[in-house]
Amino acid sequence: MPIHVITADITRLSVDAIVNAANPDLLGGGGVDGAIHRAAGPQLLAACRALPERAPGVRCPTGEARITPGFDLPASHVIHTVGPVWHGGQHGEPALLANCYRHTLQLLRGHRLRTIAFPAISCGVYGYPAAAAARIAVASVRTELADDPAIEVRLCAFSEAMAAILHRALSED
Repeated sequence: MPIHVITADITRLSVDAIVNAANPDLLGGGGVDGAIHRAAGPQLLAACRALPERAPGVRCPTGEARITPGFDLPASHVIHTVGPVWHGGQHGEPALLANCYRHTLQLLRGHRLRTIAFPAISCGVYGYPAAAAARIAVASVRTELADDPAIEVRLCAFSEAMAAILHRALSED
């Protein structure tokens, strides 16, 4: 199970799936969510709208994941996951963030996909501390894929600063 840290625009990666750090409604937003929706084209919004709501305005509850085609993206699929908003760490945020990675990787395997790129889930406007989120990302990926060495994971940073944080987390045991 190779895990690589890269600095790149996730919307330009040729992998089986990229991960969208989405809002619960899955209808686009700012940051990586907006960038993915813009790059994928209007079909992505239509596909997201077609997903059933679990509650009014909620197609994907926090910690869960949904999959759609990638449309105009180089990636064949988008796996949408909703990370937790940081409220100090005492409201289940670590478990919810770990669930984002776990459920995303389960969908990846369930669709027989082998390569995936994750952004720094919850580290933007959701305010999750980057170093803590990076440790959870690495630990969750390692745990979920311990018995599946054929899957390649790219932890995609948009900045060199985030890449350094991800590299540190990857080097910790």
